[in-house]
Amino acid sequence: MFVSRMKLEGGKRELLMRESFPVLEMSCAACAVSVESMLRTVPGVKNAIVNYANQTASVEYDNTLTSPAALQHAVRSIGYDLVVDVEDPQAVQEESQQKHYDEVKSRTIWSSVLSVPLVIIGMFFMDMPHGNYISLVLAAPVVFWFGQNFFINAWKQAKHGKANMDTLVALSTGIAFLFSTFNTFFPEFWHSRGIHPHVYFEAAAVVITFILLGKLLEEKAKTSTSSAIKKLMGLQPKTVKAMIDGVEQEVPIASVKVGYLIHVRPGEKIAVDGVVKNGSSYVDESMISGEPIPIEKIVGEKVFAGTVNQKGSFQFEALKVGGDTILAQIIKMVQQAQGSKAPVQKLVDTIAGIFVPVVMGISILTFITWMIVGGDNAFTHALLTSITVLVIACPCALGLATPTAIMVGVGKGAENNILIKDAESLELAHQVNAMILDKTGTITEGKPVVTDFVWQSKKEGVGQFKNILYTLESHSEHPLAEAVATALQHDGAISIGIDNFESLTGRGAKAKVKDSMYYIGNRKLVDENSIQVSAEVQSLATQLQSEAKTVVYFTDRQNVLALMAIADKIKATSKAAIETLQSMGIDVYMLTGDNEQTAKAVAAQVGLKHYKAEVMPGDKAEFVKLLQQDGKIVAMVGDGINDSHALAQADVSIAMGKGSDIAMDVAKMTLITSDLQSIPKALNLSTKTVRGIRQNLFWAFIYNVIGIPLAAGVLYPVNGFLLDPMIAGAAMALSSVSVVSNSLRLKFAKI
Repeated sequence: MFVSRMKLEGGKRELLMRESFPVLEMSCAACAVSVESMLRTVPGVKNAIVNYANQTASVEYDNTLTSPAALQHAVRSIGYDLVVDVEDPQAVQEESQQKHYDEVKSRTIWSSVLSVPLVIIGMFFMDMPHGNYISLVLAAPVVFWFGQNFFINAWKQAKHGKANMDTLVALSTGIAFLFSTFNTFFPEFWHSRGIHPHVYFEAAAVVITFILLGKLLEEKAKTSTSSAIKKLMGLQPKTVKAMIDGVEQEVPIASVKVGYLIHVRPGEKIAVDGVVKNGSSYVDESMISGEPIPIEKIVGEKVFAGTVNQKGSFQFEALKVGGDTILAQIIKMVQQAQGSKAPVQKLVDTIAGIFVPVVMGISILTFITWMIVGGDNAFTHALLTSITVLVIACPCALGLATPTAIMVGVGKGAENNILIKDAESLELAHQVNAMILDKTGTITEGKPVVTDFVWQSKKEGVGQFKNILYTLESHSEHPLAEAVATALQHDGAISIGIDNFESLTGRGAKAKVKDSMYYIGNRKLVDENSIQVSAEVQSLATQLQSEAKTVVYFTDRQNVLALMAIADKIKATSKAAIETLQSMGIDVYMLTGDNEQTAKAVAAQVGLKHYKAEVMPGDKAEFVKLLQQDGKIVAMVGDGINDSHALAQADVSIAMGKGSDIAMDVAKMTLITSDLQSIPKALNLSTKTVRGIRQNLFWAFIYNVIGIPLAAGVLYPVNGFLLDPMIAGAAMALSSVSVVSNSLRLKFAKI
């Protein structure tokens, strides 16, 4: 994904690019900070944001000064990698993540196998013959083979004057192993000083094992939280049948170009966005609209990638391919949301960046303090406590606290037809206390239905006229004709034979039935054919029009036979959704460009106290500002281009899934179903996600707040307690497991 924009600064032209690159080999939050800081040192880079949970780097750079290859070189220099210049970077990242998961799984299993006998020897057979030598042989492969990545990455970081979690692990386990090896081969050094030479091979090995176990669970969590994206990607067919040089060929979806004529057979998924050129069918668009009823597609109708063709067959011209399709945009929104940083995460990143150096400082201070006040066992206690501090103070849990909760929250939203564009909206939505709803397409269906049917003919003739009218409207292509035909069909009307059907552009249609001519259309058509309109009919038409309804006339050559009023129906769930929002303490407002009478009627039907009619697009944004000036956290819900300004102004913006591309592009959330009942769900999801973040931060901080002083030996003067490095490693791994597990609970929460 990239965006480019031109910028003139001091007479110099810059071409700023913003691209997202998958990052490989990151093992902790501090790794993400290291990659981020390294990217920012590359000449030409204006900004870089690295997300550990999503394993991506979003970089804004001047491509006249640098390139993706230069960014990749910089990242590789500190032991990580950037995926650039490949056709499908996500596939490369997924393959790398799966490979990494398999490697971590293998290392975890084998290190566990070797660590179990080490623990048994260390705890129950400490004085067995040659026990130290056996422990050394068992621990060496765990520390230096299965744990080799910690040492390699720590060295690469050190070369650039940086430190991360790998630095802590490498220092603690390396020192523990070397200290134990010295004690194994030169025990007399300690015996001569009256001290028993303890070894900590099992501690070094178990620390590595627990950290690998924590990483294994983290990797598993990352794959499970991206399931929503994989489900969306599964909607795309792999190949299509396209006309190339007059011959139908099966080609990969990646090869489809704008202008290709694509053949869709019954039951097939539509591969790209386009417009129907030949044939007709009904298409299931529930993936996009949430509506279960298939939509008729005839020549000129748009079709969208991921939707499913029903029984018919047609050809359509490809208009949007690759990343430009609506389905691709939906996938991109989910990916960007899972990779975006909530405001609280920026603080966490800052803490993680200074955390490792501070912990190393505490470790050194602990060593010095024990050397001064430790008495006869000063060196031993100094060494053990400083190692334990390094082991227990892993920043993984801190780094995972926010992104794992955000990732699960975004995935949960996608499962409930709520697409969240960025993390900030998910974090802010639970604070909303004022909500503005557009009327058309938001509170109402956004599609015409017949609200009134008034027959002027005698009762015994109505049945015959219904059939004639139904047949006329069934032949018509006018957008309102379907509404009339549907209403008549539900009323039992059937199709009959007609002659000389003619569509009259901008007026309606006419046809002959048994030598009699019938007309269906607007008042202009009636006047053109000098058809008589009685005072009663005129009065009724005026009344219906005053209610913002469109009046359609059905006539023969002389008289009006029936009047139909067509309007935009209120959605079945709108009233319940608005009541729910108001019960949550939210002030709900309706803004519409319709007249006062219509606005008042709709507001009354859905139980709204606050509404404004005849509102221009710019007025909507101004109304948002007024509420914000009153201290309100404002959410705007709309579906049209006319709502885009207000959507951009609002604190939280929500677009209806059947709305315009601009509305969905500006909005921070999109409701695929266009059902207002999804809005309370979105707010509840925000509440639960933020609660999960706070809980995660609590667990991350509490482990370190309690663990580091214990590791430093603050209780030793009181009760002689010193935290074993092995227990410290278990506690550190448990903190990451606690955070990931707590985040995953959201997957099963009811919203």
